Amino acid sequence: MSHQPMPGFRTVPKTGVIYVMSEANKHGFRYGSADWSNLGQGSPETGAIPGAPARIEQLIINPAAHRYSDVQGNFLLRQKVADYYNQLFRQGKKSQYTWENVSIAGGGRIALTRLAAALGNINMGHFLPDYTAYEELLSVFKAFIPIPILLDTKAGHHIPVQRLREEILGRGLRAVLASNPCNPTGQAAIGKDLAEWVAVARETDCSLILDEFYSHFLYVPDGSKRPYRMLSAAEFIDDVNEDPVVIVNGLTKNWRYPGWRISWTLGPKHLIDAVASAGSFLDGGANHPFQEQAITLLETELAIEEALAIQSHFGKKRRMVLDRLSELGITVDATPSGTFYVWANLSLLPEPINDGFTFFQEGLKEKVITVPGIFFDVNPESRRRLRRYGNHTRISFGPEVAQVERGLDAIERMIKKFS
Repeated sequence: MSHQPMPGFRTVPKTGVIYVMSEANKHGFRYGSADWSNLGQGSPETGAIPGAPARIEQLIINPAAHRYSDVQGNFLLRQKVADYYNQLFRQGKKSQYTWENVSIAGGGRIALTRLAAALGNINMGHFLPDYTAYEELLSVFKAFIPIPILLDTKAGHHIPVQRLREEILGRGLRAVLASNPCNPTGQAAIGKDLAEWVAVARETDCSLILDEFYSHFLYVPDGSKRPYRMLSAAEFIDDVNEDPVVIVNGLTKNWRYPGWRISWTLGPKHLIDAVASAGSFLDGGANHPFQEQAITLLETELAIEEALAIQSHFGKKRRMVLDRLSELGITVDATPSGTFYVWANLSLLPEPINDGFTFFQEGLKEKVITVPGIFFDVNPESRRRLRRYGNHTRISFGPEVAQVERGLDAIERMIKKFS
């Protein structure tokens, strides 16, 4: 039975992951179900992995942390975030981040929502495909106009810097939002490419808002001479208070603590003040006790150790998934250089499972969850009637090896039913 919205309220659409998890629940999925494989939700395994630092298993709360946190976050944590970027990406540079360049929030969506609320009446560029949650984020706030930038499949979902410059100038963009590495394609602007992105933002006076939540999940060289692979636009900024570059990151993916809901925004001081003003009426501040514990996780040596362990462990799962999908007749437009996702092309599969939505629905019958590609065709307020990526699906290798293998077995069973 369908219901009309409550008087004065609109129908709020479910983002892609929320929709697929809701549908999976109707088919009997529950978190912790031993017979299901969740290759849909964007969450990394949170337990111990080879070579990683010990996981935090206990939290001792300072009684003072029962109070509200400052809306911009714990001062010591803000300074620790600044130190982290200075030590890893800005050694020897005259301009350095301080606590005034950092704002703490309750997870990535909250951080991005604060930024969206602080944007003015502008044209805002965003790439296609990209993170499903951007769709509603770009719909709710009316001050700016979202402008899609279609990435070319034949170019491996990369955008040449000259074309980025043309898009900014030709469409009158004052800001561009992008995940880097990209969710769902796994492609990343690294090294020289990322440096050119920052230079274009500076040259065109266009704010570059980069979601770097997967910046430790890199499987290719990052162009540096460092003994570890990490990316951040912070490495290529000239003046931290002048260059129009904003970075959003947090503990969710790169430290594998998604349940903590701790994120940060890094940018010019005047922007951080605006973000704090937005946070004062949107959310009131992040979880106070967890902020104190988060300080310990930002020790650079510990973060490097975690990144190296992630790249080794998830790199093996990546290879396993790519090989298995190839055997099943599922292709990949471009091998993912980052994240823990495969942007899978189903075009060569038999009908009807060559469609991402049908693939998802049939997968539920075999107790495996994927995310249809159409959800990554970010389409605020459904302005466009055409939905792209119908023949794509996002498959995650975030869960434990056994669960990933179980999910691939389920996909194989499904394909055999239609072969």
